[in-house]
Amino acid sequence: MLTLRHLAIDTVRENVAFLNRHCTRYHVEDFLGLGRVEVRNDGRSLLAVLNIVDDPAIVGPDEIGLSDPAFRQLGLAEGSAVHLVPPTPPESFELVRAKVGGAALTDDQLAAIIRDITDQRYSKIEIAAFLIACASFMTTAEVLGLTRAMIAAGTRLHWQDLGTVADKHCIGGIPGNRTSMIVVPIVAAHGLPIPKTSSRAITSPAGTADTMEVLANVDVPMERMQTLVREAKGCLVWGGHVRLSPADDILISVERPLAIDTREQLVASILSKKVAAGSTHLLIDIPVGPSAKIRTAGEAVRLRKLFEHVGDSLGLTLEVAITDGSQPVGRGIGPVLEARDVMAVLRNDPASPADLKERALLLAGRILEFDPAVRGGSGNRRARDLLESGAALAAMERIIALQGPPPAVATLGSLVAEVASPTDGVVASLDCYRLARIARLAGAPTDKGAGIDLLRKVGDPVRRGEPLYRIHASTNADFTFAQAFAADDSGVAVA
Repeated sequence: MLTLRHLAIDTVRENVAFLNRHCTRYHVEDFLGLGRVEVRNDGRSLLAVLNIVDDPAIVGPDEIGLSDPAFRQLGLAEGSAVHLVPPTPPESFELVRAKVGGAALTDDQLAAIIRDITDQRYSKIEIAAFLIACASFMTTAEVLGLTRAMIAAGTRLHWQDLGTVADKHCIGGIPGNRTSMIVVPIVAAHGLPIPKTSSRAITSPAGTADTMEVLANVDVPMERMQTLVREAKGCLVWGGHVRLSPADDILISVERPLAIDTREQLVASILSKKVAAGSTHLLIDIPVGPSAKIRTAGEAVRLRKLFEHVGDSLGLTLEVAITDGSQPVGRGIGPVLEARDVMAVLRNDPASPADLKERALLLAGRILEFDPAVRGGSGNRRARDLLESGAALAAMERIIALQGPPPAVATLGSLVAEVASPTDGVVASLDCYRLARIARLAGAPTDKGAGIDLLRKVGDPVRRGEPLYRIHASTNADFTFAQAFAADDSGVAVA
């Protein structure tokens, strides 16, 4: 037996074990070829990637160290006695081999794979094999089966006493598109429950959770989230605590480095989380534009039909809005700047970004029409009344108060550089992808005050030397990286 040691090493979503090369209980060579080890005791077990340590100050010869996520998942106290066994390959991986060979998998087979992925029985290489096989081809039946399997593998919320439970989701790819933070308080002010769980940014300069965290605590446990929805009719929280479709978080962590983002996996990912969150009515926003995730109207229609088919099969009332994704929404790209834009709209500030306001009203109006009491076609007018009367702002302030203060005060980055127009003319296009990259290099979303403040949008006139946007950063390294990247290609075309 070895003594369990908790190592304060954040390995994100990967379980990692650390074993001393001169371990007194086991021959390290027995595990080296496997690359992983299974840690067991008290009916608990954990599969982990194995790292060998030579420094006894990190892990002694009679200890096994676990990274922070692995330690939390195993659930034993530090100092507990544990033993090691060679990991048994998951039986379901034979199904992955069949998928690689071109087989279509049944619902039960997909459920077996997803259960093992959720239980951390797959290595990243094995998960990558599954994702690439699915990216090669998936039938519509497999997309539905995968979605059902991902729902079943995690927590599922139930709101039977609330009746219609609304939600919205944007497929992403458009910087500054923080409509959820305006839509939720509008819908909540109307009285329609909208429990919004959101992710943190993975490849974008800000996710809804990152931006909301500028204003309020988003790290809310499930029980507190349920209370919030009953008291305020809505919430804007990080979905990591409530364990909705946990397999999706694992799959995403492997998809991103591989740049795998097929429409089949996108649909399974989004709908599994929304059904698990207890939504009965869902609006999907699909932005279309030359630098968005979806580039053409034809692609958008195909994606819409897949959403509708799977949503109908799961019992969701689902609508899809195909929106303009030709340029960033609002003026801010990065958490603090995006939070500024959101609150300007909610406060009815005359200088607030009109495109963000109108886009949010369009989506909120569609959601309000899920309410049987709202006549068809009158949702937008109702949404506008709730915003302009101040009811939406009051609802947002109530949500912020109930969620509590943010963990830290976020301020705009003090290092500022303006990117100027190279010529006289009119702004012809804004490259969403390029601008997002510049904002991330400036430090967003880890540095909430970093990002881009857009000063010109498509159609705006500009003279040579006038600023197109400002870069904000807090550290010299990030500031230098962002400036250099913008100098190479600003992401703004002036005609």
